[in-house]
Amino acid sequence: MSDSADPAADIDVDQWCAELEAKRAEKDQFFAEHPQSPIPPGERDAFDGLEYFEPDPAYRVLATVTVEDEPGVVQMETTSGREMRYLRVATLEFELVREEDELADGTFELAAYQLESPNDDPYFVPFRDKTTGQQSYRGGRYMELAADRDLETGDEIVLDFNLAYTPFCAYSETFDCPLPPEENWLEVTVPAGERFE
Repeated sequence: MSDSADPAADIDVDQWCAELEAKRAEKDQFFAEHPQSPIPPGERDAFDGLEYFEPDPAYRVLATVTVEDEPGVVQMETTSGREMRYLRVATLEFELVREEDELADGTFELAAYQLESPNDDPYFVPFRDKTTGQQSYRGGRYMELAADRDLETGDEIVLDFNLAYTPFCAYSETFDCPLPPEENWLEVTVPAGERFE
């Protein structure tokens, strides 16, 4: 949680970039070497790392939380045509302010979900944006938010699109991944996080 109106002001940008690059290098190593990598074994020798947008603190934003009093069930279609049941537990409202593209500025919302069975999993935030199917995976991207306690209405939490990642089903059909519901389709370009072309 944070009380600052500008989460970018809370950080040492150089240190933040270094930590982000370290996480990316660690993930590349996992994809290249780990037995549970989504890269098929026969393709791992040729794997030379994931594609990423450049780190940009403008896409590390502060979101205001509205918790659902009675979380509704959302049936998310998956890449294999099945459906998965999630609970819509909160709405995250945030602003994007980018000096180079004033037309893209504005206030946006994303829903956060959890699986229906009780658990302590992070909040799941799948989304599409205007990079989807062009610079990022056609099935959308994911973010996960871990809070140090249950979220309450009025809380503020950092939403870092630089951590947005591509689901494993992009690399192998053995994985079945939920697709972002329409309420999480952003009508804006978010050039942050993982690329997939």
